[in-house]
Amino acid sequence: MGRENFGNRFGVLVAMAGSAVGLGNLWRFPYLAGTNGGAAFILLYLVFVFILCIPVMYSEFLIGRRSGANAIGAFKTLAPGSKWGIVGLLGVLASISILAFYSVVGGWTIDYMVKAFQFRFTVTDNAVLEGMFAESISSVYEPLLYTAVFLALTAFVVLAGVKNGIEKYTKVMMPLLFLLVIIVAIRSVTLPGAAAGISFLFKPDFSAITTDTVLDALGQAFFSLSLGCGCVITYGSYVKKDEHIMKTSAMTAAADTLFALIAGLAVMPAVFAFGISPSEGPGLVFITLPHIFAQIPFGGVLAILFFFILFIAAITSSISLLEVVVAYLSEEFRIKRAWSVFAGVAGVACLSVLCSLSQGVLADVRIFGLNFFDFFDKLSANIFMPLGGFLIVIFVGYKLGRKAFESELTNDGKLRVATWLLNFTFFSIKYITPLAIGVIMLNGLL
Repeated sequence: MGRENFGNRFGVLVAMAGSAVGLGNLWRFPYLAGTNGGAAFILLYLVFVFILCIPVMYSEFLIGRRSGANAIGAFKTLAPGSKWGIVGLLGVLASISILAFYSVVGGWTIDYMVKAFQFRFTVTDNAVLEGMFAESISSVYEPLLYTAVFLALTAFVVLAGVKNGIEKYTKVMMPLLFLLVIIVAIRSVTLPGAAAGISFLFKPDFSAITTDTVLDALGQAFFSLSLGCGCVITYGSYVKKDEHIMKTSAMTAAADTLFALIAGLAVMPAVFAFGISPSEGPGLVFITLPHIFAQIPFGGVLAILFFFILFIAAITSSISLLEVVVAYLSEEFRIKRAWSVFAGVAGVACLSVLCSLSQGVLADVRIFGLNFFDFFDKLSANIFMPLGGFLIVIFVGYKLGRKAFESELTNDGKLRVATWLLNFTFFSIKYITPLAIGVIMLNGLL
């Protein structure tokens, strides 16, 4: 069974950025910053991205390209006859867990895109907008319909394949996404009272840091960069042997981090300008942004464009998550791609129903004190993804070893990479990253 590859270097970059940049930046990052003290959380997040996460991204990219296989098959190829395939299984389970609640939020973006087309964002009354959001997510049938539409559209793109689906759509939508978020951010920071929001984002209060803050920052870093969930391994397996792994990984992390900060500026200054609590929670972006649109000339048109792009941001990430599952099913069980897509979507849909209904009729059903939506969020971001990342760097550092690491990152010596950079990166992969992730996860569990 032949495997597709990305067409060119730009296609690799936008696909990787599309996987990383999404609702994790526009929806999750602002509300987590709001509930964890703002700037202190952001500083922790940045440290984790550049000290811990980039080495993990190198490792995942290396595993994927070197094996040319899906998340589980990669470990079977590189470590045949061993139990390392469990690491790949964690990645597949993480992707399914994320898609369970992520598809529900993707449905919310479609819902709000429809509302934008109806020009319903013309009021600045907090109570009205909060009531609109609460009603939208807590009803039974409408959120399920929009979730189903989101999953169907995700399946459509994945079904088209790597080059004609994933690469084709992300090449157009990612630059447009950046442009529109910058426009909204500019308007947000110029609102009366926005200075308090900017201060909240960039003036750290270290007294606000708790164990939960540290764990949330690590989880967000992994979530935002799509690490530990098989996405980078799977996408890496579609990358040609002449691509520069280190450069692509660094550019992806930089683009993702820049976008997260711009997203924070698009949301948080407006939160303070309109007197909304920064700890509003998961609904923050759906309540705050309509305030901005009501204050901007042609705001109704901008709302349509923004929620359309928010939907695209959601789907570029969801297709990478579904691709992890589809690649595993089609390659390991030798079944056609179409059937793999159908099976993957069907399984995710069952869990998404629970996540959607947990915002309403199933709100009182709890797992470890969390509703279904929050349970799958915490399970993926705070356990599956960091644990997967921990085991991945252990695999590269101790199983594959230095020779394979240098061979892949230098394209068998064809690329010039500074010796000090290779030394530091491998040292980080072997010692710093696993130790740091292990300590943080243990503190979170104790």
